[in-house]
Formats: sequence, C-alpha cells, structure tokens
Amino acid sequence: MEKLYKGIHEFRKAFFKEEEEFFREIAHSQSPAALFITCADSRIDPNLITQSRPGDIFILRNIGNVVPPYDAIKDKNSVAAAIEFSVIKLQVADIIICGNSNCGAVKALYEDDGYFGDAPHLHEWLELARPAADIVSTYYPSYKDSEMFCAVEKENILLQLNNIQTYPFVKERLESGGLFLHGWYYEIGTGRVSVYDPAADRFVDINIKYKS
Repeated sequence: MEKLYKGIHEFRKAFFKEEEEFFREIAHSQSPAALFITCADSRIDPNLITQSRPGDIFILRNIGNVVPPYDAIKDKNSVAAAIEFSVIKLQVADIIICGNSNCGAVKALYEDDGYFGDAPHLHEWLELARPAADIVSTYYPSYKDSEMFCAVEKENILLQLNNIQTYPFVKERLESGGLFLHGWYYEIGTGRVSVYDPAADRFVDINIKYKS
C-alpha cells in the first residue's frame, strides 16, 4: 500500500497540478468515444496501450474479458449494465473487446475441478468462456501448450464479439451504422496489438491495417 499512497501524492503534486485545467473541464460530464472491454489482468492498462487520456474511453474489466449473452445472467449483471450505460446513455461509437496473451482466465479453463474448490463464482463465470476452448479442441486438436492457449485467447475474443451482438440495443445500433465492433489481441511481452480482420478471418497487426 505504501507504493500506492506515494503514487497518489505524486499524482496530486505533479501530474494533476500540470493538468488541473483539463481535469476541471472533464469533472462534470463524460463523452467517451469507445467502450473498451478487457480483462482485469493487472498487467493491462487500456489508457497506456492506446495512449488515451481520462474521458476518452469507457473501460469495462472483468476476468477473461467476458460478455455474457443477453439474459444469460439475469441477476445483477454488471457487464450488461455497463454495456447499456455506454451504448444507450453515452452513445459510444465503437466497442473494443481486447484479449491478451498469457491470460490466466484461459489457462484456468484447463484446470481440474479441485482448482475451483474454494472459488465457485470464478468457476461459474469462466464457464461462459468454455465454448472458446471447445472450438480450439474441435478444430485444432494438434495444438498444445502455448499455441493452444494463444488460439483460445483469440477465439474467446470472437466469442465475446458474438455474445455482445445478442443485446438488442447493440444489434440495432450496429445495423443502423451508428456503432462498430473491434476485436483486439494484446501481446504483453512485445507490446504488439493485432485486430481481427473479418475479411481475412484472422488477426492482423494493427499498425498494418490502420497505417496512414
């Protein structure tokens, strides 16, 4: 905690002081351009990766960057609430679902039941990502270890892109051309971010796809 307290002090003394006018401008309202759905993994910082500022993106984080299908969790679904708020109330123009390399949630899909003995909520939540592992085992049975995990991490992004389209208000905005979906894959060790290209049906380097 000492490191965190020191960080708060440094933030107030240096960064905030230099950007005080900016923070006054954004203090009373927000109008983010995108909803950024990613894993709660402590190694991921959406603002750092995108070099965006406070107020630029509405961030939703959970274990495994999972989007439960519409009505899949009827009681206190905070993910659905965040999607409703960002799409309906904030009117974001883009939704990014960003998975990452060496994802602990994906690796946990391959643990035995004993692993979840003291974590039943984690087990139930991760079952929402199980179809991604099933797809890889069905269509890529020869994949092992790191190759398999990487494939599941990327399939999980595609699974969640499909799931978010089960929300009627998301589907309506997509069909009207007022909302766009993006699947990103972030490699922690290299800093590389790739984006899913539907035409090529694969992830391509974001620098290549969006070069100026």
